[in-house]
Amino acid sequence: MTTYRTVEVDGIEIFYREAGPADAPAILLLHGFPSSSRMWEPLLTRLGDAFHLVAPDYPGFGHSDTPDPAGFAYTFDHLAEVIDRFTGKLGLTCYVLFLQDYGGPIGFRLALAHPNRVQALIVQNAVAHEDGLGPLWETRRQFWAHRAEHEATLRENFFSPAATRLRHVGTSPTPENYDPDHWTDELAFLRRPGQADIQTDLFFDYQTNVASYPAWQEWLRAHQPPLLVTWGRYDPSFEAAEAAAYKRDVPDAEVHLLDGGHFALEEQADQIADLTRKFLVAKPGGSPAA
Repeated sequence: MTTYRTVEVDGIEIFYREAGPADAPAILLLHGFPSSSRMWEPLLTRLGDAFHLVAPDYPGFGHSDTPDPAGFAYTFDHLAEVIDRFTGKLGLTCYVLFLQDYGGPIGFRLALAHPNRVQALIVQNAVAHEDGLGPLWETRRQFWAHRAEHEATLRENFFSPAATRLRHVGTSPTPENYDPDHWTDELAFLRRPGQADIQTDLFFDYQTNVASYPAWQEWLRAHQPPLLVTWGRYDPSFEAAEAAAYKRDVPDAEVHLLDGGHFALEEQADQIADLTRKFLVAKPGGSPAA
């Protein structure tokens, strides 16, 4: 059974979804853009029998509070600090990190800050190498270099119905398998007052993630965490070559290219849940009862 709760962190109400026994191995699920913890519902219902799953919404996303950007810095450093304190509020002292899209930058910041807390790493279309950034990112790099000149174009792309749909369907040969409620609900959140400013500021800060890739790669090489990569091959945002790039840092990583898009759980929930369960049972210290 999934529960829906909030907890106050630094005066901000953080919404989160939770499933599974509190004393079971914990999985911290960190969502992407422009999604929320809702994207993890397929895993909450499939893995809650054996794992303690916790999926928060970041400030400015989903059902969490949306502080005014005049007084709250929408940067990945700051969001990671809030989620770090969120884990403290919930007493999560060790966990598996499950990262998707924006969850990658937030999760790697947690890993670098608290390496001993990370029992394993699961990556689903989250980038830590330049391999994942294809031609689409050239215009985005122009926005980082010359924000004033390119901001209007970026906003038109990021917040349009067509772009929001494309983030889900991508190049999938079976677009009929994707529920349009996913992107129409996201559009409703994106159209709330202040969202365009918040998300534009946050994406401008995305350049700090690219600059941090070498540090994240070094962390992977130094710590060799048990690593599972489940990659949707039809992702329009990130190149599939990124999946294999993780094996340069963690040679024993388990990598799977799936017939899915950026949000691969929408099409391959059973497969990802099965891969996750088997991976966590097999990893050192995994529970045979899971």
